[in-house]
Amino acid sequence: MSLIIDGSNGVTFPNGSNPQAAPSKVLQVVSVTSTTLFSTLSTSYVDVTNLSATITPLFSTSKILILWNVNGVNCAQGSNATNEGSIQITDGSNNLITGIMDSALQNYSTNSFLNYAGSYLASPATTSAITYKIRAKSTNASYGISVMDYQNNAYNLSGLTLMEIAQ
Repeated sequence: MSLIIDGSNGVTFPNGSNPQAAPSKVLQVVSVTSTTLFSTLSTSYVDVTNLSATITPLFSTSKILILWNVNGVNCAQGSNATNEGSIQITDGSNNLITGIMDSALQNYSTNSFLNYAGSYLASPATTSAITYKIRAKSTNASYGISVMDYQNNAYNLSGLTLMEIAQ
């Protein structure tokens, strides 16, 4: 078996094979975690501090598996007021990744903490860098929403993981 190494083109494998791009192989993993309390009164989506990650796919045919866990989500409210919060994941162009984490937190007291986790398989069709972000908003600017809120004497750990999967 011959192998050609060229400083300008990288490595050429025999018969057009490329073991790095074998289907279903994980090519790279990017992960961020945070316990930094994030709160906002915004009624428009804003980036959750420390919960964004950038990945540059090696191949335009790759899929990106997005895994997230967002913990300690708390929507404050008053005794006669309701407040809903919403969390979303964007692809950095502020385009929603459809069908994930757009869940409303309805009528929870100040001390109710919710946790969200999930996954989504994206098909970005690019080899350019993509930044995925977790964002949050509140429907009531008087009360707001917080993420990674303090609970049981510790701030909640949240994370976002991106995996490039060869196709």
